Amino acid sequence: MTMTGFQKKLLIGLFTMALLSPLGVVLPDKFHSEDAWGEWGLDKIEKMMGYVPAGMKEIAELWKAPIPDYNFGGEGASMITQIMSYIASGLLGIAIVGTVVYGLSRFLVKREHKHEHNGKMHSHD
Repeated sequence: MTMTGFQKKLLIGLFTMALLSPLGVVLPDKFHSEDAWGEWGLDKIEKMMGYVPAGMKEIAELWKAPIPDYNFGGEGASMITQIMSYIASGLLGIAIVGTVVYGLSRFLVKREHKHEHNGKMHSHD
């Protein structure tokens, strides 16, 4: 399979973002800030707002992250473990989504060719 220039640039961009993803754990630690924006649990939202919206409470348990906090090392993991976990999580996400998109596109292209082929065969009858 040959990649186009656009596909190569896209892959380079995705891998660059995966390699930069540890900034989300390094910068808050470096500047003694709190969680990254939008990465809050219900407890943090309640602390910030004084309450948790009812709809949010209802759906909070709907999704459990396969890799909580993008950290393979657990709650007390070292900074290097957290950094490597962020990178691995990013690469894993890229691989999973890329595989699904590739498989889906192959299926759709194959299906389209089959319909085109069948259409041509019927037109000669």
